[in-house]
Amino acid sequence: MHIDVVPNRKSRPAYLLRETFREGNTVRKRTIANLSSLTDEQIHALRAILKGEPLYPLQTLFNVVGSQAHGHVEAVRLAMTKLRLSSLLGTKPSRERDLVLAMLAARVLCPRTKLATTRWWHTTTLAQDFGVADASETELYAAMDWLLERQGAIQKKLAQRHLGPDSVVLYDLSSSYFEGTTCPLAKLGYSRDGKRGMLQVNYGLLTDRRGCPVAVSVYEGNTSDPQTLMPEIARLKQEFGVEQLVMVGDRGMISQKAIHTLTNEQGVRWITALKSTSIRTLVNQGHVQLDLFDERNLFELEHPDYPGERLVACRNPALAQLRAHKREELLCATEKQLEKIRASVAKGRLRGQDNIGVRVGRIVNQYKMAKHFALDIREDLFGFERKTDGIETEARLDGLYVIRTSVPAQIMDAAECVRQYKSLAQVERAFRTLKSVDLRIRPIHHRLAERVRAHILLCVLAYYIEWHMREAWRELLFADEDQAAKATRDPVAPAKRSEAAKRKALTGRLPDATPAHSFSTLLAELSTIVRNTCRAALPGESTSTFAAVTTANSKQQRALELLQKITV
Repeated sequence: MHIDVVPNRKSRPAYLLRETFREGNTVRKRTIANLSSLTDEQIHALRAILKGEPLYPLQTLFNVVGSQAHGHVEAVRLAMTKLRLSSLLGTKPSRERDLVLAMLAARVLCPRTKLATTRWWHTTTLAQDFGVADASETELYAAMDWLLERQGAIQKKLAQRHLGPDSVVLYDLSSSYFEGTTCPLAKLGYSRDGKRGMLQVNYGLLTDRRGCPVAVSVYEGNTSDPQTLMPEIARLKQEFGVEQLVMVGDRGMISQKAIHTLTNEQGVRWITALKSTSIRTLVNQGHVQLDLFDERNLFELEHPDYPGERLVACRNPALAQLRAHKREELLCATEKQLEKIRASVAKGRLRGQDNIGVRVGRIVNQYKMAKHFALDIREDLFGFERKTDGIETEARLDGLYVIRTSVPAQIMDAAECVRQYKSLAQVERAFRTLKSVDLRIRPIHHRLAERVRAHILLCVLAYYIEWHMREAWRELLFADEDQAAKATRDPVAPAKRSEAAKRKALTGRLPDATPAHSFSTLLAELSTIVRNTCRAALPGESTSTFAAVTTANSKQQRALELLQKITV
């Protein structure tokens, strides 16, 4: 007996239980029963019985003895393979290289301390796939030392990948705070984390014009921005072999003193911006005429104080409106607090010029509005009023900024100079990713200076992986896929997202109606792909185990396919 399938054009096929028999030399079939009312599972079971196969309940065939998250590990491993991370770290296989690769993957997936990492990665397939299941935190520290010894060679390879002989290089400095007081690099300095009174370390990041990281340098926490500039330029030219470069840095990085030094550097040009005091001088002297912005939002000018340089004056009306609104809010907040002090003085609850001055100073400095108020402080009297002339003078500069560059016009026009300066936002994005929940470079717990340097290098290499994964996954993330528009859009006007990106942000959906993701939620989606360890449960069967990976859904499959397209 057997089961025949009779197709139906518009409905489920008919399933017939039939018997084959012979009449003389003719083979005939006889229908015994119509099985069309049975489910597919029941029909499948009947087929097995007719073949003489033993039947057991599915749950009795094998036991799942272990289950580990796998998909997100596979995604990062695939990206690292496409980026040739193994050869980047070292050409020869070694235990240390395997440990560093595992730490990089763990930093992208779940950044933790080294001890916590050795506990966490056993909950995924990372430890097994990277061959580090037996690693201890002591081995991880030794691998960090191994990595630091190769920093120069690693960064030289990255420069060869992403920086040509004539490159635009973005550079900026940031800081992260310490837990502890014994590290030689830990110093008090300007805290970009807002952690006043805490020791910190500074680190400078070099990227290509897209924001892809190339190199990182670590400095003591009290090192100023300009002090780090010339060593980085020397490294670009001498170690990385970049013969001609345009260094892009903010107004605090490329100072006037640095510009004097760069004048004598062959093959080095720069782009930065003027400080507000210099802009005010240009406006007061009439070199920047504000009525010119009625017809255009940028124009180029020259000034005798900046010989051999180009100045590009820009005015962003949206930024001007925002700054005016913020200043008015701060002025009102300051007046509200000052009014309380005036009422206390009038009622006799607060007396004495010194006491009143301390209270007033605390308020005006809180909002940085002291320059906009005229204060009258006496022993038993307090009064204040706005300096309207100063406020109006400052308001004239709202939304106004001036780009300063040594790049000739035939190499880069004014609009492109502005675009390149604004691309420093890519370095700021890198710092946010390094410091935030993505990679958690802070707080720094290491006590040895070399371990701190290795920790920061490890985080930057992890960001190198994440940067390429984000670029590959743009169509699945809340990201603008139209990157080509950046090269042609108005460099002064506020950046506008494409219509497709706006729809993703508004609906939270992709064009195929599936949910859009952030980087972390897409990794979480991939982590639902698990690797199960199974053991046969039938009597007499082997006790050996086998692995079974859950099937990826369409979104997960697409994410893995996009990573296959990463190129370097």
